[in-house]
Amino acid sequence: MTIERFEDIVAWQKSQILVIELYKLIKTCPDYSFRDQIQRAAISIMNNIAEGFERRTNKEFINFLYIAKGSAGEVRSMLKIASQLGFIQPTICEKYAKNCEEISKIISGLIKTL
Repeated sequence: MTIERFEDIVAWQKSQILVIELYKLIKTCPDYSFRDQIQRAAISIMNNIAEGFERRTNKEFINFLYIAKGSAGEVRSMLKIASQLGFIQPTICEKYAKNCEEISKIISGLIKTL
């Protein structure tokens, strides 16, 4: 199967859902800097997948996929802090951390395929 649009990439689809859910989850977070950083990291996942795909070379796409993977790790890390600071419940933190891990695994599989 050939992917013709970045919107067809499962990791991009899942990261888009993650962004929307995270925005809703932390919209009342009292720490603006924290809220801004986790939002930017989440958006970075989907945007790097999209940008890398649009470059139309496997080498560049792989590079952007590694950046997206790093951003997924950043979101997971920030979720842990959000839980420890009481911004979100630990069970909710775990749910979204697992989503990030799943996205990261999908990206790893895509990198191997390329």
